[in-house]
Amino acid sequence: MSLNKTISVKTIALLVIAIHFFSCRDKNELVNEYEQRIDFVEKVYPISDTNNSRWFFFSSASRPFGMVNLSPDTEINGAWDSGYRFKTDTIKGFSHIHAWQMSGLSIMPVIINQENSNSIFTDFYSSFSHDKEVVKPGYHSVGLERYGIDVELTSTKRVGFHKYGFPKNKDSGILFNLNTMLGPCDNAEGVLEQTGRTSLEGKLVATPTHRRPKPLTIYFKIELNVPIQSIEKDSKTGNYLVLLEPVNQAVLLKAGISYTSIQNAENNIIKELPHWDFNKVVMDSKEEWNELLGRIKIKGGTEKEQRRFYTDLWHSLQGRRIINDANGEYPDNTGERFKVGQLPLNSRGELMFNHYNSDSFWGAQWTLNTLWGLVYPEIMEEFSYSLLQYYKDGGLMPRGPSGGNYTYVMTGASSTPFVVSAFQKGILDSNLDLFYKALKTNHMPGGIMEKAGYEHDTEKGGGLKYYLEKGFVPYPNPDGQYGSHQDGASLTLEYAYQDWTLAQLAKKLGNDEDYKYFTKRSENYRHIYDAVTGWMRPKDVDGKWYKNFDPYQYQHGFIEANAAQVTWFVPHDIVGLADLMGGAAKSVNKLNAQFVEAENLRFSSGDSHAAELHPEFSRIPINYGNQPSIQTAFIFEELGRPDLTQYWSRKIVKQVFSGLSPNTGYNGDEDQGLMGSLAVLMKIGLFQMNGGTEENPNYQIGSPVFDKIIIQLNKKYYPGESFEIICFNNNEDNVFVDDIKLNDNPLKSFKISHKDIVSGGVLELKMKKHKDTTN
Repeated sequence: MSLNKTISVKTIALLVIAIHFFSCRDKNELVNEYEQRIDFVEKVYPISDTNNSRWFFFSSASRPFGMVNLSPDTEINGAWDSGYRFKTDTIKGFSHIHAWQMSGLSIMPVIINQENSNSIFTDFYSSFSHDKEVVKPGYHSVGLERYGIDVELTSTKRVGFHKYGFPKNKDSGILFNLNTMLGPCDNAEGVLEQTGRTSLEGKLVATPTHRRPKPLTIYFKIELNVPIQSIEKDSKTGNYLVLLEPVNQAVLLKAGISYTSIQNAENNIIKELPHWDFNKVVMDSKEEWNELLGRIKIKGGTEKEQRRFYTDLWHSLQGRRIINDANGEYPDNTGERFKVGQLPLNSRGELMFNHYNSDSFWGAQWTLNTLWGLVYPEIMEEFSYSLLQYYKDGGLMPRGPSGGNYTYVMTGASSTPFVVSAFQKGILDSNLDLFYKALKTNHMPGGIMEKAGYEHDTEKGGGLKYYLEKGFVPYPNPDGQYGSHQDGASLTLEYAYQDWTLAQLAKKLGNDEDYKYFTKRSENYRHIYDAVTGWMRPKDVDGKWYKNFDPYQYQHGFIEANAAQVTWFVPHDIVGLADLMGGAAKSVNKLNAQFVEAENLRFSSGDSHAAELHPEFSRIPINYGNQPSIQTAFIFEELGRPDLTQYWSRKIVKQVFSGLSPNTGYNGDEDQGLMGSLAVLMKIGLFQMNGGTEENPNYQIGSPVFDKIIIQLNKKYYPGESFEIICFNNNEDNVFVDDIKLNDNPLKSFKISHKDIVSGGVLELKMKKHKDTTN
């Protein structure tokens, strides 16, 4: 036998063994290994919609819900059109806090020379080029063209980490712009002092705003890897310039943040960033983001569709920010005097939950409730306990806290559906009585439902007394102007829905009296339905219909919407609403006609929240750029026409939630993950009309855009490993579901229970075309 023949025989034998080995391995194990190699962070497109963004919209060098949200600022005046705006080519600083009504600690590396030594405190902005910029979740790098400085940014939860590449043989410095307008508020009373050869510390005050009426002190600790040469304070601006000793290495800067003390700011650095390995922090951040983004894996669709999906999912984990330190201390601004609170620790001295700053939960019933409740139950649990902590401190459960205090943002008791959903899904399983007491407080006189938007010192704007006495909130409010969003028709509908969700929790408790009481209140929506016009219509205090009524007129009795959009805001009783309209068939025809008309305006009021005021755009009958009507596509399914739900939801995804550029993204008001969450849910084909607040909540099945969706379930909360959705024959034409099977068993309806999903399994959808889609 020749040598070549011997090698050939051995090679074949080894191949046979290898084939046998791999065929014996678990198929799922191989699939999991492949899926684990996907870099979800690389799929995210952070600069989406940044030409229309607001202060807290953009994120780059940030961890999920991190106290620090470090990024460049190209616009710094006002809560709107500020922060990182893609079309502005000038960087005005790198600041650490981009949160709901909060900002702070703006830093700018500079080069000092003879030309700018006398003007550096007022003339320090630098141009930059997007061509030399890298933006990813957890990382941002950019070049300051004016100075020739390369800047890299990353962070832990509470510590910003900067890396500066200064040009050699230049006088290098860092400006601390502690006293400046920064987004939603002025930063004032800023002080900085050197505490060591390479360390600094200081504080500043985020001054009150219309929405956050109390000041908030921001403390910080700075550590450098290079010596400080000098520190100079400017008498006019009150800001500081720190000159560095000449170095021939990258300058690293750690900035620990705290809302309670400098000591805690320093302790946050000790706990979270004890080393100087910049690349390690970048990789740790990437790993954290990948774990959360990887909870939903998709197959099929185009590369652009996949990138947009993970951009949406990333946004669902953005905006809302931790406010407590690593040791659990947090700012409590709910009382007359500021105090430092302490979160509970477990037996190992670990935090039991984090405390949060948050924009409103207005609209969360159709977004965060479902997505977080299914994919991120640990986040929903944390937020629920954070809301309860506010109740323990200040007597009310907030609907949007900022700086450790209530802001009374938007309207109603929007936290109620969120917490009730967490209980109904088994995410919360203790302290039921206390949670219920807190929620009920909000629904009664003296509670948060009584307050209109940003009504800090009075309780007349929400019109609750009229809702209880007359069964509706009048418009205009006969008591006068108190706060914002006093549009009585919208308030009536919100209160009715939120009352229904609270009734479900009363039922769970066995409290029959409260269950009957709040169920009865939930029927108040009927009092403002005008059978003559066929729309919800405002009433004055005497019960007379609003005169010169125009269902397409924006913000006349309706909050950030018109009657055409808000008429359908009865998520707890769609069938009852349809009965008022003359039955399911008439209701379907009416709503379908609205969608046909809305399609001409691409289902949204322009490309930004401000565009809703446009005289033409504001008259759209369905608006997927803001929260009041984002449930409407799934109403068809509730009325026996799932085909129309599938048809229109696909259209909306394509028109509203498919763009991937700085000029487009959410076509309205993203509101800290709400619209990102909605986009995710519509693309995976799962929705909850009443926010998942009934016992063993149901999910409506829509029309998924991907061939396969794998949802990894959290084993701490749910018994199943994963839930898969497989769509056969899925494409742009085949948007209709012809056949449904759950774990090989046929489903007769287009609904699936929460219990069935979290038990794990496979949902199979056979897709098809449809001949008639508009009747």
